[in-house]
Amino acid sequence: MSQFDNVSVLKQGNVYFDGKCVSHTVVFADGSKKTVGVILPSTLVFNTGAPEIMEVVSGVCRVKLAGESTATEYGAGVSFNVPGNSSFEIETVETLHYVCHFG
Repeated sequence: MSQFDNVSVLKQGNVYFDGKCVSHTVVFADGSKKTVGVILPSTLVFNTGAPEIMEVVSGVCRVKLAGESTATEYGAGVSFNVPGNSSFEIETVETLHYVCHFG
């Protein structure tokens, strides 16, 4: 799916890590939310509250989940799961476009 139909988008963006990650929250008719964003080339650590599914729309990243010793590479069209109350390190060498699915 290349677009979300019949949604609301919060105008205020979410800016993290001095602008290296910017996303916007998309709200669906049922009240569920996702974020759509980009991560510029960098290595960042994100903490999670709820479980997340990170969908890579374009670009390539290497991800190391909390407790893992090695990173896994993900590219366009691939998703990875992050447990709730956890963290993950993500390394991007090119601009990464993603959708974060919560819950």
